[in-house]
Amino acid sequence: MEPQKVQKKQCDMKTDLNLLLECLKYQMDCPVSQKEALITIYSICQQNSEASEYFREIGGLMFINDLAKSSVHCIVKEAALFTLGIIIESNVYCQQTLCTSALFEDLILFLINKDSGVNLKRMSVYVILVLVSNNKSGQTYVRDTGCIGLLLQLFRTTLSTSEMNLSDENTNQCYQLWSSVCSTLCACVNNPQNEDNQNICCSVFPYAKEWLESCTEPEIVRPICSFVGLTVANNSYVQKYFVSVGGLDTLAKVLIKLMHDSCMSHSSTKLAVVVTKTLDACIANDSAMGVVLTKYHTVSELLKLLSNDTLDTGEKISIILTIGHCTEVCAEQLSLKINDNSLNVNNAEELDVQVRKRSLQDYWRKAKEILHRINVIEKEHDE
Repeated sequence: MEPQKVQKKQCDMKTDLNLLLECLKYQMDCPVSQKEALITIYSICQQNSEASEYFREIGGLMFINDLAKSSVHCIVKEAALFTLGIIIESNVYCQQTLCTSALFEDLILFLINKDSGVNLKRMSVYVILVLVSNNKSGQTYVRDTGCIGLLLQLFRTTLSTSEMNLSDENTNQCYQLWSSVCSTLCACVNNPQNEDNQNICCSVFPYAKEWLESCTEPEIVRPICSFVGLTVANNSYVQKYFVSVGGLDTLAKVLIKLMHDSCMSHSSTKLAVVVTKTLDACIANDSAMGVVLTKYHTVSELLKLLSNDTLDTGEKISIILTIGHCTEVCAEQLSLKINDNSLNVNNAEELDVQVRKRSLQDYWRKAKEILHRINVIEKEHDE
């Protein structure tokens, strides 16, 4: 685009934002007009860092922040919060300006207010999400203000396992709020990794386990796996806690079910990969915990999954890494399942020689298959 056209476009953008801000200020008794002005503002600022920065400079950011708190009209509150979120997301200086304990405390009030509807709560959670995303200060504020505890409460109580009819409008709204809460909790513990927040968030692992036991729909499994995977990542304490509440057993069972369903459904195959990545995050730092998986023949299930031709290279590499972590402990102690009895190689003299040979040949065959698949994947990647 020519320099003159760029300059004119920037000038028009600034003029529009000034006019829209004035409109907001002088339409306090007309919530519909205010909502329309807010919609136009966020359409201009969305993914436009320069526009968001200019709007901050002319006082628009703080005005909308005050408007969200002071307006008595729910439609204005919702639109104001969503606009704040869009602007924060598109400009790091706007994020830094609004990342204060005061704003987190205001958002807590929206979430605990009995008069707040589900959509207003969802907009509040969205603002929390963009405040903590890629922001260590935001992660600290969300913890110090007690906001993270409220998010965990919403995770536990927003949805019922017995009411998962997403075609119902009320249930769907609650699901959207719950899904937003999951995304926000993920941002609280990750990028950068925050061990303090991980240690707090693991308190809801028993509830996550119950969800996975009662429902294997993608709408539930994906958010929970993302949350669990990021909460256990590089944190031995949290990983051990997840195993202690039976979380690893549950993931293994979900994988078996999805592998059975994958014969009929492509989406189940993709979901099985998601579960595989979560399994890997749980045992990556301590492969000994993977012993839990032996009774579910998880490696065999992963080999079946690896043979699926619909998976892309990245998915296959994730599966291979998980197989590697599952079998690391076998270098020290190999357990062979024979007639449902676990026999330790350290007591090899108790085994029939021919049985040992057949079993070890089977392991070598599978190892060669994995090596062959790695070579194929590397060639595909190079091409």
